[in-house]
Amino acid sequence: MSTTDKASPEAPHTSTAEADTEAAAGAQLSTAPVEDGPAAPVGIGVIGWARWFWRQLTSMRVALILLFLLSLGSIPGSLVPQTQVDAMKVAQWKKDHSFWVPVAEKLQLFDVYSSVWFSAIYILLFVSLIGCIVPRTWQFVGQLTGRPPGAPRRLDRLPAYTSWRTDKAPEEVLASAKTVLGGRRFRTEARADAVAAEKGYLREAGNLAFHIALIVMLVAFACGQLFKSEGGKLVLRGKGFANTLTQYDDFKSGSLFSADDLPPFSFTLDRFDASYEKTGPQKGTPRDFKAYVTYSEGAHGEPRKAEIEVNKPLEIDGSKVYLLGHGYAPVISVTDSTGKVIYKDAVPMLPFDSNLSSSGAVKVTDGYRNKNGDKEQLGFNAMFVPTFAGAGQGTMLSQFPALDFPVLALSAYHGSLGVDSGLPQNVYQLNTSKMQEFKDTDGQLFKKRMLPGETMELPGGEGVVKFEGIERWATFSVTQQPANGLALGGAIAAIGGLAASLFIQRRRVWVRAVRGEDGVTVVEMAGLGRSESAKLPEELSALSADLYERAPSAPDASPNPDEEVPANREGERG
Repeated sequence: MSTTDKASPEAPHTSTAEADTEAAAGAQLSTAPVEDGPAAPVGIGVIGWARWFWRQLTSMRVALILLFLLSLGSIPGSLVPQTQVDAMKVAQWKKDHSFWVPVAEKLQLFDVYSSVWFSAIYILLFVSLIGCIVPRTWQFVGQLTGRPPGAPRRLDRLPAYTSWRTDKAPEEVLASAKTVLGGRRFRTEARADAVAAEKGYLREAGNLAFHIALIVMLVAFACGQLFKSEGGKLVLRGKGFANTLTQYDDFKSGSLFSADDLPPFSFTLDRFDASYEKTGPQKGTPRDFKAYVTYSEGAHGEPRKAEIEVNKPLEIDGSKVYLLGHGYAPVISVTDSTGKVIYKDAVPMLPFDSNLSSSGAVKVTDGYRNKNGDKEQLGFNAMFVPTFAGAGQGTMLSQFPALDFPVLALSAYHGSLGVDSGLPQNVYQLNTSKMQEFKDTDGQLFKKRMLPGETMELPGGEGVVKFEGIERWATFSVTQQPANGLALGGAIAAIGGLAASLFIQRRRVWVRAVRGEDGVTVVEMAGLGRSESAKLPEELSALSADLYERAPSAPDASPNPDEEVPANREGERG
Protein backbone atom coordinates (compact mmCIF):
# COMPACT_ATOMS: atom_id res chain seq x y z
CA MET A 1 0.00 0.00 0.00
CA SER A 2 1.25 3.48 -0.79
CA THR A 3 -0.13 6.97 -0.69
CA THR A 4 0.25 9.33 -3.61
CA ASP A 5 0.43 13.11 -3.54
CA LYS A 6 -0.27 14.16 -7.08
CA ALA A 7 -1.93 16.85 -9.06
CA SER A 8 -5.48 16.47 -10.20
CA PRO A 9 -5.36 16.12 -14.00
CA GLU A 10 -8.55 16.76 -15.82
CA ALA A 11 -10.02 13.56 -17.22
CA PRO A 12 -10.72 13.69 -20.91
CA HIS A 13 -14.32 12.67 -20.36
CA THR A 14 -15.72 14.25 -17.16
CA SER A 15 -19.43 14.64 -16.85
CA THR A 16 -21.05 17.73 -15.41
CA ALA A 17 -22.42 15.68 -12.52
CA GLU A 18 -18.95 14.42 -11.63
CA ALA A 19 -17.56 17.95 -11.74
CA ASP A 20 -20.35 19.17 -9.47
CA THR A 21 -19.69 16.36 -7.01
CA GLU A 22 -15.97 17.17 -6.86
CA ALA A 23 -16.70 20.86 -6.42
CA ALA A 24 -19.07 20.08 -3.54
CA ALA A 25 -16.40 17.94 -1.88
CA GLY A 26 -14.00 20.83 -1.78
CA ALA A 27 -16.57 23.50 -0.99
CA GLN A 28 -16.92 25.21 2.40
CA LEU A 29 -13.40 24.43 3.56
CA SER A 30 -13.20 28.12 4.47
CA THR A 31 -15.54 30.83 5.63
CA ALA A 32 -13.73 33.42 3.55
CA PRO A 33 -16.27 35.48 1.60
CA VAL A 34 -16.38 34.93 -2.13
CA GLU A 35 -15.57 38.17 -3.93
CA ASP A 36 -17.38 37.95 -7.21
CA GLY A 37 -19.60 40.13 -9.29
CA PRO A 38 -18.83 42.97 -11.65
CA ALA A 39 -16.15 45.51 -10.84
CA ALA A 40 -18.62 48.39 -10.84
CA PRO A 41 -22.43 48.37 -10.63
CA VAL A 42 -23.14 50.08 -13.92
CA GLY A 43 -26.70 51.34 -14.27
CA ILE A 44 -28.23 49.78 -11.15
CA GLY A 45 -28.94 52.92 -9.19
CA VAL A 46 -28.17 54.18 -5.73
CA ILE A 47 -29.01 50.89 -4.02
CA GLY A 48 -26.66 49.02 -6.32
CA TRP A 49 -23.83 51.43 -5.67
CA ALA A 50 -24.48 51.16 -1.92
CA ARG A 51 -24.29 47.36 -2.11
CA TRP A 52 -21.10 47.57 -4.11
CA PHE A 53 -19.55 49.95 -1.59
CA TRP A 54 -20.60 47.71 1.30
CA ARG A 55 -19.05 44.65 -0.36
CA GLN A 56 -15.82 46.52 -0.90
CA LEU A 57 -15.75 47.86 2.65
CA THR A 58 -16.38 44.43 4.20
CA SER A 59 -13.80 42.64 2.05
CA MET A 60 -10.70 41.37 3.77
CA ARG A 61 -8.52 43.29 1.33
CA VAL A 62 -10.00 46.65 2.41
CA ALA A 63 -9.79 45.64 6.09
CA LEU A 64 -6.07 45.00 5.70
CA ILE A 65 -5.62 48.32 3.90
CA LEU A 66 -7.44 50.16 6.70
CA LEU A 67 -5.37 48.37 9.32
CA PHE A 68 -2.21 49.46 7.49
CA LEU A 69 -3.49 53.05 7.28
CA LEU A 70 -4.26 53.00 11.01
CA SER A 71 -0.68 51.94 11.74
CA LEU A 72 0.63 54.53 9.32
CA GLY A 73 -1.51 57.23 10.92
CA SER A 74 -0.02 56.47 14.34
CA ILE A 75 3.46 57.48 13.17
CA PRO A 76 2.92 61.27 13.37
CA GLY A 77 1.32 60.74 16.77
CA SER A 78 4.63 59.29 17.95
CA LEU A 79 6.92 61.80 16.23
CA VAL A 80 4.99 65.03 16.85
CA PRO A 81 4.19 66.09 20.46
CA GLN A 82 0.52 65.72 21.35
CA THR A 83 -1.48 68.40 23.15
CA GLN A 84 -3.21 65.92 25.44
CA VAL A 85 0.13 64.44 26.50
CA ASP A 86 2.40 67.47 26.96
CA ALA A 87 1.20 70.93 25.99
CA MET A 88 4.59 72.46 26.86
CA LYS A 89 6.38 70.21 24.37
CA VAL A 90 3.83 71.19 21.73
CA ALA A 91 4.56 74.87 22.37
CA GLN A 92 8.29 74.23 22.12
CA TRP A 93 7.84 72.24 18.90
CA LYS A 94 5.86 75.09 17.37
CA LYS A 95 8.60 77.50 18.37
CA ASP A 96 11.35 75.33 16.85
CA HIS A 97 9.41 74.46 13.66
CA SER A 98 7.42 77.62 12.96
CA PHE A 99 7.43 76.99 9.19
CA TRP A 100 5.51 73.69 9.57
CA VAL A 101 3.03 74.89 12.18
CA PRO A 102 0.24 75.95 9.73
CA VAL A 103 0.47 72.61 7.89
CA ALA A 104 0.58 70.61 11.12
CA GLU A 105 -2.44 72.41 12.52
CA LYS A 106 -4.49 71.88 9.35
CA LEU A 107 -3.61 68.17 9.43
CA GLN A 108 -4.40 68.02 13.16
CA LEU A 109 -0.97 66.55 13.89
CA PHE A 110 -0.99 67.86 17.45
CA ASP A 111 -4.16 65.86 18.20
CA VAL A 112 -3.70 62.84 15.95
CA TYR A 113 -5.76 60.32 17.91
CA SER A 114 -8.78 62.62 18.11
CA SER A 115 -8.42 64.02 14.58
CA VAL A 116 -11.13 63.64 11.95
CA TRP A 117 -9.01 61.59 9.56
CA PHE A 118 -7.73 59.17 12.23
CA SER A 119 -11.24 58.73 13.62
CA ALA A 120 -12.56 58.06 10.10
CA ILE A 121 -9.98 55.31 9.53
CA TYR A 122 -10.73 53.88 12.96
CA ILE A 123 -14.49 53.78 12.45
CA LEU A 124 -14.24 52.40 8.91
CA LEU A 125 -11.94 49.61 10.13
CA PHE A 126 -14.39 48.84 12.93
CA VAL A 127 -17.33 48.64 10.52
CA SER A 128 -15.31 46.65 7.99
CA LEU A 129 -14.35 44.02 10.54
CA ILE A 130 -17.90 43.66 11.83
CA GLY A 131 -19.32 43.48 8.31
CA CYS A 132 -16.78 40.78 7.45
CA ILE A 133 -17.11 38.74 10.62
CA VAL A 134 -20.90 38.53 10.98
CA PRO A 135 -21.62 36.62 7.74
CA ARG A 136 -18.55 34.42 8.22
CA THR A 137 -19.71 33.58 11.73
CA TRP A 138 -23.15 32.48 10.55
CA GLN A 139 -21.55 30.51 7.75
CA PHE A 140 -19.21 28.79 10.21
CA VAL A 141 -22.11 27.95 12.52
CA GLY A 142 -23.85 26.39 9.54
CA GLN A 143 -20.79 24.27 8.84
CA LEU A 144 -20.64 23.08 12.45
CA THR A 145 -24.25 21.93 12.31
CA GLY A 146 -23.81 20.34 8.87
CA ARG A 147 -22.28 16.99 7.97
CA PRO A 148 -19.23 16.15 5.82
CA PRO A 149 -20.11 15.99 2.11
CA GLY A 150 -20.35 12.72 0.26
CA ALA A 151 -17.41 11.14 -1.50
CA PRO A 152 -16.63 12.24 -5.08
CA ARG A 153 -17.19 9.67 -7.80
CA ARG A 154 -13.51 9.62 -8.74
CA LEU A 155 -11.45 9.54 -5.56
CA ASP A 156 -8.29 8.97 -7.55
CA ARG A 157 -8.53 12.52 -8.83
CA LEU A 158 -7.88 13.97 -5.36
CA PRO A 159 -4.39 15.14 -4.30
CA ALA A 160 -3.80 12.28 -1.82
CA TYR A 161 -5.07 8.81 -2.76
CA THR A 162 -4.49 5.14 -2.02
CA SER A 163 -6.35 1.87 -2.66
CA TRP A 164 -6.05 -1.88 -2.06
CA ARG A 165 -8.15 -5.06 -2.23
CA THR A 166 -9.29 -7.04 0.80
CA ASP A 167 -11.32 -10.12 1.67
CA LYS A 168 -13.28 -8.18 4.26
CA ALA A 169 -16.88 -7.31 3.43
CA PRO A 170 -17.56 -3.68 2.49
CA GLU A 171 -19.69 -3.21 5.59
CA GLU A 172 -16.86 -4.39 7.84
CA VAL A 173 -14.36 -2.10 6.07
CA LEU A 174 -16.61 0.94 6.42
CA ALA A 175 -17.29 0.18 10.09
CA SER A 176 -13.55 -0.14 10.70
CA ALA A 177 -12.93 3.09 8.77
CA LYS A 178 -15.46 4.94 10.91
CA THR A 179 -13.76 3.62 14.07
CA VAL A 180 -10.27 4.58 12.86
CA LEU A 181 -11.32 8.06 11.76
CA GLY A 182 -13.36 8.66 14.91
CA GLY A 183 -10.34 7.67 17.00
CA ARG A 184 -8.37 10.42 15.26
CA ARG A 185 -11.11 12.94 16.21
CA PHE A 186 -12.58 13.19 12.71
CA ARG A 187 -16.26 13.93 12.44
CA THR A 188 -17.64 11.05 10.37
CA GLU A 189 -20.73 10.46 8.29
CA ALA A 190 -21.57 7.01 6.92
CA ARG A 191 -22.99 6.80 3.39
CA ALA A 192 -24.17 3.89 1.25
CA ASP A 193 -20.73 2.77 0.06
CA ALA A 194 -18.40 5.28 1.72
CA VAL A 195 -17.50 7.07 4.93
CA ALA A 196 -16.91 10.83 4.84
CA ALA A 197 -14.80 12.46 7.56
CA GLU A 198 -13.77 16.02 8.31
CA LYS A 199 -11.36 17.65 10.75
CA GLY A 200 -9.74 21.01 11.47
CA TYR A 201 -12.75 23.20 12.28
CA LEU A 202 -10.65 25.11 14.78
CA ARG A 203 -8.78 26.70 11.89
CA GLU A 204 -11.80 28.80 10.97
CA ALA A 205 -12.67 29.24 14.65
CA GLY A 206 -9.19 30.66 15.17
CA ASN A 207 -9.58 32.89 12.13
CA LEU A 208 -12.84 34.29 13.45
CA ALA A 209 -11.41 34.61 16.97
CA PHE A 210 -8.51 36.64 15.58
CA HIS A 211 -10.80 39.11 13.84
CA ILE A 212 -13.18 39.33 16.80
CA ALA A 213 -10.16 39.99 19.02
CA LEU A 214 -9.18 42.87 16.74
CA ILE A 215 -12.62 44.39 17.32
CA VAL A 216 -12.23 43.87 21.07
CA MET A 217 -8.88 45.69 21.00
CA LEU A 218 -10.36 48.52 18.96
CA VAL A 219 -13.18 48.87 21.49
CA ALA A 220 -10.68 48.75 24.36
CA PHE A 221 -8.54 51.40 22.69
CA ALA A 222 -11.56 53.65 22.18
CA CYS A 223 -12.76 53.20 25.77
CA GLY A 224 -9.26 53.84 27.07
CA GLN A 225 -9.01 57.09 25.13
CA LEU A 226 -12.50 58.30 26.01
CA PHE A 227 -12.62 57.41 29.71
CA LYS A 228 -8.96 57.50 30.74
CA SER A 229 -7.50 59.87 33.31
CA GLU A 230 -3.94 60.60 34.32
CA GLY A 231 -2.60 63.10 36.80
CA GLY A 232 0.69 63.93 38.49
CA LYS A 233 1.36 65.01 42.04
CA LEU A 234 4.50 65.99 43.95
CA VAL A 235 4.25 64.90 47.58
CA LEU A 236 6.63 65.95 50.35
CA ARG A 237 7.64 63.48 53.01
CA GLY A 238 5.03 63.62 55.75
CA LYS A 239 2.45 65.22 53.46
CA GLY A 240 -0.55 63.60 51.83
CA PHE A 241 -2.68 63.47 48.72
CA ALA A 242 -6.42 63.01 48.21
CA ASN A 243 -7.72 61.83 44.85
CA THR A 244 -9.69 64.93 43.91
CA LEU A 245 -9.24 67.10 40.84
CA THR A 246 -7.98 70.12 42.77
CA GLN A 247 -5.16 68.13 44.37
CA TYR A 248 -3.33 67.36 41.13
CA ASP A 249 -0.38 69.39 39.85
CA ASP A 250 -1.34 68.42 36.30
CA PHE A 251 -4.25 66.40 34.98
CA LYS A 252 -5.49 65.17 31.61
CA SER A 253 -8.39 62.92 30.73
CA GLY A 254 -10.52 61.53 27.93
CA SER A 255 -13.40 63.45 26.42
CA LEU A 256 -16.05 61.35 28.22
CA PHE A 257 -14.33 61.36 31.60
CA SER A 258 -16.04 63.07 34.52
CA ALA A 259 -14.51 64.22 37.79
CA ASP A 260 -17.11 62.06 39.54
CA ASP A 261 -15.34 59.01 38.08
CA LEU A 262 -12.31 59.56 40.32
CA PRO A 263 -12.35 56.82 42.98
CA PRO A 264 -12.12 58.24 46.52
CA PHE A 265 -8.83 57.41 48.21
CA SER A 266 -5.90 59.17 49.84
CA PHE A 267 -2.33 58.40 50.87
CA THR A 268 0.51 59.94 52.88
CA LEU A 269 4.20 59.67 52.00
CA ASP A 270 5.78 58.35 55.20
CA ARG A 271 9.31 57.80 53.94
CA PHE A 272 11.32 57.66 50.77
CA ASP A 273 14.50 55.61 50.38
CA ALA A 274 16.99 55.67 47.54
CA SER A 275 20.33 53.91 47.07
CA TYR A 276 23.06 54.52 44.49
CA GLU A 277 26.20 52.84 43.21
CA LYS A 278 29.05 54.42 45.18
CA THR A 279 32.13 53.27 43.26
CA GLY A 280 33.27 52.14 39.85
CA PRO A 281 32.33 53.30 36.37
CA GLN A 282 28.62 53.28 37.30
CA LYS A 283 29.06 55.56 40.28
CA GLY A 284 25.84 57.44 40.99
CA THR A 285 23.63 54.97 39.12
CA PRO A 286 20.32 54.42 40.94
CA ARG A 287 19.94 50.99 42.49
CA ASP A 288 16.69 51.16 44.39
CA PHE A 289 13.83 53.63 44.85
CA LYS A 290 11.05 52.92 47.29
CA ALA A 291 8.24 55.04 48.70
CA TYR A 292 6.54 53.98 51.93
CA VAL A 293 2.97 55.22 52.10
CA THR A 294 -0.11 54.91 54.26
CA TYR A 295 -3.30 54.81 52.20
CA SER A 296 -7.01 54.42 52.75
CA GLU A 297 -9.90 53.71 50.40
CA GLY A 298 -13.02 55.83 50.57
CA ALA A 299 -13.70 58.73 52.89
CA HIS A 300 -13.45 56.65 56.06
CA GLY A 301 -11.34 53.69 54.97
CA GLU A 302 -9.01 51.85 57.31
CA PRO A 303 -5.37 53.06 56.94
CA ARG A 304 -3.04 50.53 55.37
CA LYS A 305 0.70 50.44 54.79
CA ALA A 306 2.14 49.89 51.31
CA GLU A 307 5.37 50.22 49.37
CA ILE A 308 5.56 51.74 45.89
CA GLU A 309 8.54 51.03 43.64
CA VAL A 310 9.39 51.83 40.04
CA ASN A 311 7.18 49.66 37.79
CA LYS A 312 5.43 48.27 40.89
CA PRO A 313 2.43 50.57 41.34
CA LEU A 314 -0.10 50.64 44.13
CA GLU A 315 -3.54 49.58 42.87
CA ILE A 316 -6.50 51.23 44.59
CA ASP A 317 -10.08 50.81 43.40
CA GLY A 318 -9.24 50.61 39.68
CA SER A 319 -6.52 53.29 39.79
CA LYS A 320 -2.78 52.72 39.74
CA VAL A 321 -0.36 54.94 41.63
CA TYR A 322 3.09 54.93 39.99
CA LEU A 323 6.30 56.25 41.46
CA LEU A 324 7.89 58.52 38.84
CA GLY A 325 10.67 60.57 40.38
CA HIS A 326 12.12 62.09 43.50
CA GLY A 327 14.22 64.98 44.72
CA TYR A 328 15.09 67.24 47.61
CA ALA A 329 13.24 70.09 49.30
CA PRO A 330 15.40 72.42 51.43
CA VAL A 331 13.56 73.73 54.48
CA ILE A 332 13.91 77.53 54.51
CA SER A 333 12.77 80.10 57.07
CA VAL A 334 12.59 83.90 56.62
CA THR A 335 12.63 86.38 59.51
CA ASP A 336 11.78 90.04 58.93
CA SER A 337 13.62 93.05 60.36
CA THR A 338 11.63 92.84 63.61
CA GLY A 339 12.69 89.25 64.26
CA LYS A 340 9.32 87.73 63.35
CA VAL A 341 9.36 84.47 61.40
CA ILE A 342 7.10 85.16 58.42
CA TYR A 343 7.90 82.10 56.34
CA LYS A 344 9.02 78.53 56.95
CA ASP A 345 8.47 75.73 54.53
CA ALA A 346 10.10 72.92 52.56
CA VAL A 347 10.65 74.13 49.00
CA PRO A 348 10.85 71.37 46.34
CA MET A 349 13.77 71.72 43.94
CA LEU A 350 13.60 70.42 40.38
CA PRO A 351 16.54 68.14 39.35
CA PHE A 352 18.23 68.86 36.04
CA ASP A 353 20.95 66.19 35.94
CA SER A 354 21.48 62.60 37.06
CA ASN A 355 23.29 63.69 40.24
CA LEU A 356 20.20 65.64 41.32
CA SER A 357 21.65 69.12 40.90
CA SER A 358 18.42 71.07 41.37
CA SER A 359 17.00 74.51 40.86
CA GLY A 360 13.92 76.25 42.17
CA ALA A 361 12.44 79.39 43.63
CA VAL A 362 11.49 80.55 47.11
CA LYS A 363 8.50 82.91 47.09
CA VAL A 364 7.46 84.80 50.22
CA THR A 365 4.10 86.23 49.20
CA ASP A 366 2.61 87.43 52.52
CA GLY A 367 3.63 88.86 55.84
CA TYR A 368 6.83 90.66 54.93
CA ARG A 369 7.40 94.38 55.58
CA ASN A 370 10.67 96.15 54.93
CA LYS A 371 12.35 98.25 57.59
CA ASN A 372 10.28 101.25 56.45
CA GLY A 373 7.10 99.31 57.21
CA ASP A 374 6.04 98.92 53.57
CA LYS A 375 4.52 95.64 52.39
CA GLU A 376 6.71 93.79 49.91
CA GLN A 377 7.22 90.32 48.59
CA LEU A 378 10.51 88.43 48.66
CA GLY A 379 11.85 86.08 46.03
CA PHE A 380 14.96 83.91 45.93
CA ASN A 381 16.44 82.01 43.00
CA ALA A 382 17.74 78.78 44.49
CA MET A 383 20.30 76.19 43.47
CA PHE A 384 20.69 73.04 45.54
CA VAL A 385 23.29 70.28 45.25
CA PRO A 386 23.23 67.18 47.49
CA THR A 387 27.00 66.68 47.12
CA PHE A 388 29.06 69.84 46.60
CA ALA A 389 32.60 69.53 45.30
CA GLY A 390 33.77 72.39 47.51
CA ALA A 391 34.67 76.04 47.06
CA GLY A 392 37.06 76.53 44.16
CA GLN A 393 36.47 72.96 42.95
CA GLY A 394 34.38 73.79 39.91
CA THR A 395 30.82 74.93 39.26
CA MET A 396 27.81 74.58 41.54
CA LEU A 397 26.97 71.06 40.39
CA SER A 398 26.41 67.93 42.40
CA GLN A 399 29.02 65.18 42.33
CA PHE A 400 26.74 62.44 43.71
CA PRO A 401 22.95 62.12 44.13
CA ALA A 402 23.04 61.28 47.86
CA LEU A 403 23.20 63.87 50.67
CA ASP A 404 26.96 63.69 51.25
CA PHE A 405 27.71 67.45 51.25
CA PRO A 406 24.48 69.43 50.70
CA VAL A 407 24.79 73.10 49.79
CA LEU A 408 22.07 75.67 49.01
CA ALA A 409 22.81 78.84 47.00
CA LEU A 410 20.32 81.73 47.06
CA SER A 411 20.13 85.08 45.25
CA ALA A 412 17.70 87.64 46.75
CA TYR A 413 15.04 89.97 45.27
CA HIS A 414 12.27 92.16 46.70
CA GLY A 415 9.22 93.83 45.15
CA SER A 416 6.19 92.18 43.49
CA LEU A 417 6.17 88.52 42.50
CA GLY A 418 3.20 89.09 40.18
CA VAL A 419 1.11 86.39 41.84
CA ASP A 420 -1.72 88.84 42.56
CA SER A 421 -2.45 89.27 38.82
CA GLY A 422 -4.31 85.98 38.71
CA LEU A 423 -2.12 84.60 35.91
CA PRO A 424 -0.63 81.14 36.47
CA GLN A 425 3.09 80.94 37.28
CA ASN A 426 5.70 78.25 37.29
CA VAL A 427 6.38 77.42 40.94
CA TYR A 428 9.98 76.51 40.11
CA GLN A 429 10.81 79.80 38.41
CA LEU A 430 11.00 83.36 39.71
CA ASN A 431 9.50 86.24 37.71
CA THR A 432 11.79 89.22 38.41
CA SER A 433 10.22 91.67 35.97
CA LYS A 434 8.63 93.65 38.85
CA MET A 435 11.30 92.97 41.42
CA GLN A 436 14.54 94.63 42.47
CA GLU A 437 17.80 93.00 43.41
CA PHE A 438 19.25 93.12 46.88
CA LYS A 439 22.76 94.53 46.40
CA ASP A 440 25.96 93.48 48.15
CA THR A 441 28.74 95.84 49.18
CA ASP A 442 30.08 95.83 45.60
CA GLY A 443 26.70 96.78 44.11
CA GLN A 444 26.15 93.31 42.67
CA LEU A 445 23.24 90.90 43.13
CA PHE A 446 23.30 89.65 46.70
CA LYS A 447 23.76 85.88 46.89
CA LYS A 448 25.23 83.32 49.22
CA ARG A 449 25.98 79.61 49.57
CA MET A 450 24.81 77.95 52.78
CA LEU A 451 25.20 74.66 54.58
CA PRO A 452 22.31 73.25 56.65
CA GLY A 453 21.89 75.41 59.75
CA GLU A 454 23.60 78.49 58.27
CA THR A 455 21.92 81.85 57.69
CA MET A 456 21.98 84.64 55.15
CA GLU A 457 21.43 88.20 56.42
CA LEU A 458 19.76 90.44 53.86
CA PRO A 459 21.53 93.78 53.19
CA GLY A 460 20.43 96.77 55.25
CA GLY A 461 18.98 94.66 58.03
CA GLU A 462 15.98 93.69 55.87
CA GLY A 463 15.77 90.22 57.40
CA VAL A 464 17.43 86.84 57.79
CA VAL A 465 17.10 83.67 55.71
CA LYS A 466 18.03 80.37 57.34
CA PHE A 467 18.71 76.97 55.75
CA GLU A 468 16.88 74.84 58.34
CA GLY A 469 17.32 71.37 56.87
CA ILE A 470 16.36 69.05 54.01
CA GLU A 471 13.22 67.08 53.25
CA ARG A 472 12.59 64.62 50.41
CA TRP A 473 9.80 64.54 47.90
CA ALA A 474 8.48 62.05 45.37
CA THR A 475 6.30 62.47 42.31
CA PHE A 476 3.44 60.09 41.66
CA SER A 477 1.29 59.45 38.62
CA VAL A 478 -2.28 58.32 39.24
CA THR A 479 -3.75 56.66 36.17
CA GLN A 480 -7.11 55.13 35.39
CA GLN A 481 -7.36 52.97 32.25
CA PRO A 482 -10.73 51.21 32.37
CA ALA A 483 -10.16 48.98 29.35
CA ASN A 484 -6.64 47.67 29.98
CA GLY A 485 -7.90 44.21 30.93
CA LEU A 486 -10.12 44.11 27.87
CA ALA A 487 -7.20 45.07 25.63
CA LEU A 488 -4.98 42.42 27.19
CA GLY A 489 -7.65 39.75 26.76
CA GLY A 490 -8.14 40.80 23.13
CA ALA A 491 -4.40 40.64 22.46
CA ILE A 492 -4.11 37.14 23.96
CA ALA A 493 -7.15 35.95 21.99
CA ALA A 494 -5.73 37.47 18.79
CA ILE A 495 -2.43 35.62 19.24
CA GLY A 496 -4.23 32.35 19.99
CA GLY A 497 -6.62 32.76 17.07
CA LEU A 498 -3.82 33.64 14.68
CA ALA A 499 -1.81 30.60 15.79
CA ALA A 500 -4.84 28.35 15.25
CA SER A 501 -5.54 29.78 11.78
CA LEU A 502 -1.90 29.31 10.76
CA PHE A 503 -1.11 25.86 12.16
CA ILE A 504 -4.42 23.97 12.02
CA GLN A 505 -5.41 22.46 8.68
CA ARG A 506 -8.96 21.93 7.52
CA ARG A 507 -9.09 18.58 5.68
CA ARG A 508 -11.46 15.83 4.59
CA VAL A 509 -10.98 12.11 4.14
CA TRP A 510 -13.19 9.65 2.29
CA VAL A 511 -13.13 5.86 2.43
CA ARG A 512 -15.06 3.87 -0.18
CA ALA A 513 -15.44 0.09 -0.08
CA VAL A 514 -17.25 -1.76 -2.91
CA ARG A 515 -17.27 -5.39 -3.87
CA GLY A 516 -15.64 -6.08 -7.20
CA GLU A 517 -16.82 -8.46 -9.91
CA ASP A 518 -14.49 -11.14 -8.57
CA GLY A 519 -16.03 -10.85 -5.10
CA VAL A 520 -13.02 -9.09 -3.59
CA THR A 521 -13.66 -5.76 -1.86
CA VAL A 522 -11.88 -2.74 -3.36
CA VAL A 523 -10.95 -0.12 -0.76
CA GLU A 524 -10.27 3.44 -1.88
CA MET A 525 -9.06 6.17 0.45
CA ALA A 526 -8.46 9.82 -0.47
CA GLY A 527 -7.89 13.15 1.27
CA LEU A 528 -8.48 16.79 0.40
CA GLY A 529 -7.18 19.82 2.21
CA ARG A 530 -7.76 23.54 1.85
CA SER A 531 -4.27 23.93 0.39
CA GLU A 532 -1.54 21.65 -0.85
CA SER A 533 0.52 20.40 2.09
CA ALA A 534 2.86 17.54 2.84
CA LYS A 535 0.94 16.81 6.03
CA LEU A 536 -2.15 15.59 4.20
CA PRO A 537 -0.47 12.62 2.45
CA GLU A 538 1.37 11.80 5.68
CA GLU A 539 -1.88 11.78 7.64
CA LEU A 540 -3.64 9.75 4.96
CA SER A 541 -0.77 7.27 5.02
CA ALA A 542 -1.10 6.85 8.80
CA LEU A 543 -4.88 6.45 8.55
CA SER A 544 -4.66 3.94 5.73
CA ALA A 545 -2.04 1.98 7.70
CA ASP A 546 -4.43 1.72 10.67
CA LEU A 547 -7.28 0.67 8.42
CA TYR A 548 -5.05 -1.75 6.55
CA GLU A 549 -4.35 -3.61 9.80
CA ARG A 550 -8.08 -4.13 10.22
CA ALA A 551 -8.70 -4.93 6.53
CA PRO A 552 -5.48 -6.42 5.08
CA SER A 553 -4.92 -7.15 1.43
CA ALA A 554 -6.46 -10.18 -0.17
CA PRO A 555 -4.15 -12.81 -1.68
CA ASP A 556 -3.11 -11.91 -5.19
CA ALA A 557 -5.40 -13.40 -7.84
CA SER A 558 -4.16 -14.66 -11.15
CA PRO A 559 -4.54 -11.90 -13.68
CA ASN A 560 -6.93 -12.44 -16.55
CA PRO A 561 -5.03 -12.00 -19.80
CA ASP A 562 -8.19 -10.80 -21.52
CA GLU A 563 -8.75 -8.05 -18.89
CA GLU A 564 -7.11 -4.77 -19.67
CA VAL A 565 -5.07 -3.49 -16.77
CA PRO A 566 -6.17 0.10 -15.98
CA ALA A 567 -3.49 2.70 -16.44
CA ASN A 568 -2.37 5.45 -14.03
CA ARG A 569 -3.39 3.57 -10.87
CA GLU A 570 -0.25 4.35 -8.96
CA GLY A 571 -0.57 3.58 -5.28
CA GLU A 572 -3.22 0.85 -5.75
CA ARG A 573 -2.88 -2.31 -3.70
CA GLY A 574 -4.33 -5.57 -5.04
